[in-house]
Amino acid sequence: MRTHTLTTENTKIAKKKWPGLSRLSIQALKLLTDASALSIATGDLMLLDGSWYVTHAGLLRLARRHRCAGISVEPVPDFSQPLQSRWAFKATVFKSTACRGFVGYGDADPSNVSSLVRGAEMRVAETRAVNRALRKAYGVAASSIEELGSFAGPAQASGGPQKLPPQPCNGNHAGPKVRDRLRELIRRHQLDPILVKAYAVDFCGTKSLKEATREQVENFVQQLADWAEKDRNALLCQLNSYIPKQQEVA
Repeated sequence: MRTHTLTTENTKIAKKKWPGLSRLSIQALKLLTDASALSIATGDLMLLDGSWYVTHAGLLRLARRHRCAGISVEPVPDFSQPLQSRWAFKATVFKSTACRGFVGYGDADPSNVSSLVRGAEMRVAETRAVNRALRKAYGVAASSIEELGSFAGPAQASGGPQKLPPQPCNGNHAGPKVRDRLRELIRRHQLDPILVKAYAVDFCGTKSLKEATREQVENFVQQLADWAEKDRNALLCQLNSYIPKQQEVA
């Protein structure tokens, strides 16, 4: 009865949050819910390009429900190069005290992480390892969102339409829709606009927002929205890293 209720709730939320959801996506959602009792409302699941992904928080909640006995994580030196920000970890999940362990490996480097977490490759690699081990231990068919690499870069090669060279934003002309969406994100998630601006400059890799291209600003707003919905606490930690040193001391 409880699983049936959760399936109904997940389907209702999914149709409202992602209008036009396909039958296949809804069916996949029902199967995931029945098998692992994952919830959209609590942030266990995310939809990306028509596919469902489980979150790190969702996997941890799943492990807790099943009374996981413990998780062991250790670096893999042979596949790690700290100077190049390349890290690899091995995680072992013990479902019970008698369990021999389910092993998962995770790696991360600047080429396969989002610019949102650039500089935190070690933590990303550890999270990916834990996620893979948890998915094995509890039979979760969906990949975790944290295992995805960056979508930017050379992966875009085929006979599709070519992108035009990015056009400068010319000051604050990022487009009224983009500016309005950014203001709405700041208001809804109660973010510090000064820190958001500092983060935006760092994200775009420019000295000021005036030098950023329209595409860079739009990508930043999209990334900000995704992170705010997925893990607001982590976003706040990222924003707080831009607090001036003198303000931290004060």
